Amino acid sequence: MKSNYLVAAIIAVATSTSLVPVRAGEEASAEAAASSVSGSFSLGINSHHMSSGRDIWGDGSGFHDVQYNPMLNLNFDLGNDVTFNIGSWAEFNDKIAGSVDGNDFQEIDFWAGISFAAGSIDVSLSYQEWIYADDSERILDVTIGGLDLPLDPTLKFHGRLDEGAAADTSGPTAGTSHDTGIVASLSASLPGFSFAGLDFAVPVSVAFATDGYHGGDSGYAYSSIGLSTSVPLTGPWALSAGLTYYLTNDDVIPPAAGNADDNILTGGISIGMSF
Repeated sequence: MKSNYLVAAIIAVATSTSLVPVRAGEEASAEAAASSVSGSFSLGINSHHMSSGRDIWGDGSGFHDVQYNPMLNLNFDLGNDVTFNIGSWAEFNDKIAGSVDGNDFQEIDFWAGISFAAGSIDVSLSYQEWIYADDSERILDVTIGGLDLPLDPTLKFHGRLDEGAAADTSGPTAGTSHDTGIVASLSASLPGFSFAGLDFAVPVSVAFATDGYHGGDSGYAYSSIGLSTSVPLTGPWALSAGLTYYLTNDDVIPPAAGNADDNILTGGISIGMSF
């Protein structure tokens, strides 16, 4: 299966992070390598694939099936509060014949981005290629954070530059074409709490979409609230788990787009590490 090639690529990229280019005659210290390159790797098991409030596989409010999502992200510190990052995410499930390999390999995404400080705020730009169904959906995200406001709000503009396979009216959401456009979301963190020795975070968000982005009208698309925690394992590894509840607007994200239910509870668990 092609999934073997994906695993090999992840291992190869992760191994390469220990190599830091230097000028001839110089030695790269361990401190320099650690400070200039960092990253994260995770293997997740999730109940749903939610994309900007859209229930991609139409799983609805129940926990019917799972999908497997490996992810690798690398950060390169360029100095002066500027960071360049690249990464990849993939999806494996048996809900339909895999659009990448004909088996369970459904999608693979790649991204490259840059983040920097603009005065007192933090800005990040991320260009993404979402590859599935023999096509590529192209995305540009602009995220603004570090606003020094209560609840640590973050504003994100998620722009679809090219519909790719999202414009196809076949597949699991037959009959609905999705246009280029923008989903603007505001995220924040409600006060967390501790229980049974675990620290819990409570993220919330609300989002609005332009006309046709999800095959429906423009306006309020969804809001969500989550509950998440993590447990340290051995070394740099940690186990994370969480639930997220979505309330969606069927005028903006119609049933034909996959959202047969307006109220969707999702869950996931993952093992990961930062380096």
